[in-house]
Amino acid sequence: MARKPKQGAMFDLGGKIVLVTGASKGIGAAIVGALGRQGASVIAHYGHDRKGAVAATKAIDRVKLKLISADLAKPGAADRLWKQALAWQGRVDVLVNNAAIMPFAGGFDDPQAVWEKTWNDTMQVNVRAPADLMRGAVRHFRESGGGILITISSWNAQRGSTNPVTIAYAATKAAVMAATKTVARAYARENILAYIVAPGVVRTRLSETFAATQGGESAVTATLQMGEWVPPGDIAALVAFLASGTCRHLSGATLDVNGASYLR
Repeated sequence: MARKPKQGAMFDLGGKIVLVTGASKGIGAAIVGALGRQGASVIAHYGHDRKGAVAATKAIDRVKLKLISADLAKPGAADRLWKQALAWQGRVDVLVNNAAIMPFAGGFDDPQAVWEKTWNDTMQVNVRAPADLMRGAVRHFRESGGGILITISSWNAQRGSTNPVTIAYAATKAAVMAATKTVARAYARENILAYIVAPGVVRTRLSETFAATQGGESAVTATLQMGEWVPPGDIAALVAFLASGTCRHLSGATLDVNGASYLR
């Protein structure tokens, strides 16, 4: 078996200020860790899990770290988050829209009240809050001469979900993908770069919960070409590369990270 490469610093992000949402666990925690190791100043957003955010950022120099709590389920919270992030150093160079929810409710067979709440909550956290942050970022980037937007979407945005009870999640991940593509197309001439990362089955608590609805981890793993789940570090390494701005003409691309299990 081929030896797996070690993860390490590949891109110098010194001097860059990066805002990452949903940084207290899973993919977000891996992203802030990678950005910190590669020299970035990190603004780590978390909802209620401050302990998780502190743990995820423990290796980052406190001078280069800002923790901000914001409940993105509440209208207006994303705007306040952006203002706090911008006020820290007077600028933000990269926005990573990662925070999202996947309610295991709101399927077609659920009661009307559950259907309504699930869609309202999921639209707020997965679409409206990221869009509010995009708006703040684009306005700032236009004034400052450019910037980078990275959206963590999902392969469900392109192939749908295998569990219909998570239809709101799949639909909202498609919506935020389309919003990011719009930014890429509309502001390319103003040096605003926008990328979409579409992970497959990543080793997170959310994926483990989802797998339980699909016959368990073994059943899900059997459908994957590499026979393994995507490590969060793979997503983090890609985000670090994108944050570097090394490949400007990749802007607008959707980057699939699923171990060859879903090819378009």
